[in-house]
Amino acid sequence: MAVEGSLKRLADAMRVATEFWDWKGNHVSVDADVIVDVLAAMDIDASTEESAQKALEEVQLRPWRQTLPPVIVARQGKAKKFEAHLSHGHDAQLRIFLEQGGERGVQQVDNFAEPRDIDGVLTGEASYEIPGDLPLGYHKIVLVSDDREAQATLIVTPDYLHLPEQMGEGRVWGFAAQLYSVRSHDSWGIGDLADLADLATWSATQLGTDYVLVNPLHAAQAIPPMDASPYLPSSRLFLNPMYIRPEMVTEYTLLDESERDQIDMLRGELAEALIGVDLIERDLSWQTKRRALSVIYRAGRRPARQMAFDKFREQQGKRLRDFATWCVLCRAYGNDWRAWPLEFQSPDSPQVDKFSQENADKIEFQEWMQWIAADQLSNAQQGAVDSGMSLGVVTDLAVGVSAASADTWMMSDIYALDISVGAPPDNYNQLGQDWGQPPWRPDKLAETAYEPFRKMVRTALGHSGGVRIDHIIGMFRLWWIPRGDNASRGTYVGYDHEAMIGIIALEAQRAGGIVVGEDLGTVEPWVRGYLESRGILGTSVLWFENGPDGMPKAPEEWRETCMGSVTTHDLAPTAGYLSKAHVKLRHELDLLTESYEHESELADLEIGRWHENLVNRGLLSWDSNDPDENFMLAMHRFLTKTPSRVLNVALVDAVGDKRIQNQPGTWWQYPNWRIPLSGPDGKALLLEDVYSMKRPMRIGAVMNGWSKVPEPWG
Repeated sequence: MAVEGSLKRLADAMRVATEFWDWKGNHVSVDADVIVDVLAAMDIDASTEESAQKALEEVQLRPWRQTLPPVIVARQGKAKKFEAHLSHGHDAQLRIFLEQGGERGVQQVDNFAEPRDIDGVLTGEASYEIPGDLPLGYHKIVLVSDDREAQATLIVTPDYLHLPEQMGEGRVWGFAAQLYSVRSHDSWGIGDLADLADLATWSATQLGTDYVLVNPLHAAQAIPPMDASPYLPSSRLFLNPMYIRPEMVTEYTLLDESERDQIDMLRGELAEALIGVDLIERDLSWQTKRRALSVIYRAGRRPARQMAFDKFREQQGKRLRDFATWCVLCRAYGNDWRAWPLEFQSPDSPQVDKFSQENADKIEFQEWMQWIAADQLSNAQQGAVDSGMSLGVVTDLAVGVSAASADTWMMSDIYALDISVGAPPDNYNQLGQDWGQPPWRPDKLAETAYEPFRKMVRTALGHSGGVRIDHIIGMFRLWWIPRGDNASRGTYVGYDHEAMIGIIALEAQRAGGIVVGEDLGTVEPWVRGYLESRGILGTSVLWFENGPDGMPKAPEEWRETCMGSVTTHDLAPTAGYLSKAHVKLRHELDLLTESYEHESELADLEIGRWHENLVNRGLLSWDSNDPDENFMLAMHRFLTKTPSRVLNVALVDAVGDKRIQNQPGTWWQYPNWRIPLSGPDGKALLLEDVYSMKRPMRIGAVMNGWSKVPEPWG
C-alpha cells in the first residue's frame, strides 16, 4: 500500500523515497514502517499521523529559524541565490571573506515572501545573490544586523573537473591491485607500502603503466580481530598502519644492534608461523609488526624529524588526537566503543580527557604510526611518478565505516546509527546487500558545512594521483536498511549531490588528481550524465557493457569519460569467470535465486557471445598456449578499441589468478579479502615472482599496442 498523508509529505521533505523502480523494472511501494524507522534514525517521530504532521511543520520551519543556512555551495562562474531570515523590518549587511584573503559584497535581490510568526517573532525572508566570479575555495559569509550576527560557509566548486595536464591528450592505463595480497620476500606476511612502491616501479619501467589503483588503505580496527574487508574500515580519515614496512622507517637507522636483533627475531617468528598458511593472516602479521614498530618508536627522532612529526600533529589537529585516543581505548575496553563504560563513549567527556593525559605516550605512538604511514605512502607516490607514471598511486574511498568504528565514536551525532547501508536486490546480488555500515545523516552533514566529508576526500587524495570512489551513486542516494530488517526491506535516502560532488571536484582540482566514480548497479538514468557533466569519470566493466538486446556493446559505443576494465574486485578474475567459478561459488553459498543449471547456462551464453564477438572482430589470437589467457588478452585488446580515457587491468588477470577475492553478499561463509595473489596453479606468488613472469609482459604488449612482447626483467 502506498504511503500517504503527512508521512508521505514528511518523507518527501526529508528526501526519503516512498517508492522506486527495482532492477527488473517493477514499481515498488516502500512499507510505511520502513519509512517510519528511517525517519526515526534522523530523530524524527513519524509513528502516528499526528506526530508526522507535527514533525512536518517543524521541518518546514527549520530554514526560518536560521538567520543563514549553515552552508551554501556554488559553482564557479555561476551566480547563486540564497535566503536569510531576519526580524521583520531589520536591515542587514553581508560580506564574503575569501579563503585567500580579501572580501566581497553580496547583492540583495527581490523576494516577495510574506513575513511569518516564528516562535513569537515576526520574521522576514530576504534573498541575496553570490556573484559568479568568486575564486574556488572555502569562504565565509558574515551577516551583521542591528539585532544579530550570523556566519555561513560558502564553498565555491569547479563547474567542471578537467583531467590533469600530465595525462596529456591520450589515454592512460594501469593495474588494479589488492595491496594486502601483493607480498614480497621482505614484507611481513602482508603486502605493504614498500611493496606498493616496488609494484609501481616495476609496472611503470617495464610495462609503461601510468598508475596503480589500490584497495582502500583506511584505518582498520585497533586490536584483533581486524575486519578483513578494506571496505569496512574504522576510519576513512586515517591510514591503516598495517601497511607500514618497519625497516623503511627512517628511525630504523638509529637502532642499535640489540634493537635490530629484536626486530629480526620478530620477523623470523612471523615467517615461521606463516609456513604452510594459504590465506592472508592480518591479525598475526599486524600484532607482530606493531611490536616491531614500538621498538623503532622508542628509539626517538633526530631534531628535524621531530619537527616534522610535530607539524603533522598540528596540521591533523583534534581529529588525530581523538583517533589515537580511540585506538588506545580499544586496547583497554575492546574494539566496539558502544560496549565501553558510558563515560568513555564520547570523545569530549572529562573521563576521556583524563584517560588521554594518563596515556599520553601510548596516544603519541598511535599518532606517530599515522605519520609514518603517510610518509611511506608519500614515498610510494613520489617513486611512482619518478619512475615515469603520469598519475602514480590511485587510492580507493570506501562507502562507509563500521558501526563500531572510530569515526562513529568521534562523530556519533552525524551518523544514523540504527541504520545500515547496502543495496537492493539486483541481477548479481539477488537477495540484496547489507554492508553493515551506518550512513551519514544528510541533514547533519549540511549543519557541519560538510567538514568531515571534506577531510575524508582530502585524505583520500593526499599523496596520490587520484581517487576511485566506491559506490559514487551514494552521493545521490543511499539504500538505508533499518536495524533488524533484511537487505530487501529498505529505501533510498537522497543526499545533496550538488554539494558533495562539488566538494570532490574542488579537492581533486587542488590535488591535481583524477576522480573515478564506481557507478555500477541500480543507477537513476540522469546520474551518469550529471557525473560526466562535472568531469567525474565513470566505471565501465566489460561483462556489464551490453546493449538493450543483451549483446555486448560495440567498443565505439563505450563512454570516453570512464575507467574501462574487464573485471573488478567484486567479480572473479577472468580465468575464474571463464571457468564459471562465480556461478559455482554462489551456488555453494546458496546465493542464487534461480537454479544452478539456469545460471550456468546464462554464463555459458554470456561467454559464448563474447567469444563470437572477439572472433568476429579479429581480436582473439594465439598469444600463448593457454586458451583462457588468450581469451583474457583478447578482451583487453577489445578495451583498447574503446574511446575510454582510462583503462584498467586487474593484476590477478596479468598473472593468471583464478581465485575470487571477494564474494558480495557473504560474511564468514567465504574468506573474502584474504586471498593472496596467486598464479594459474593456485599457488601464492611473491612480487619477485611476478617480475620474471611472461604473462604480465603479454598483457602489457596488448595495452600498449606493442608488436613484440618484451622479455621480463632479469
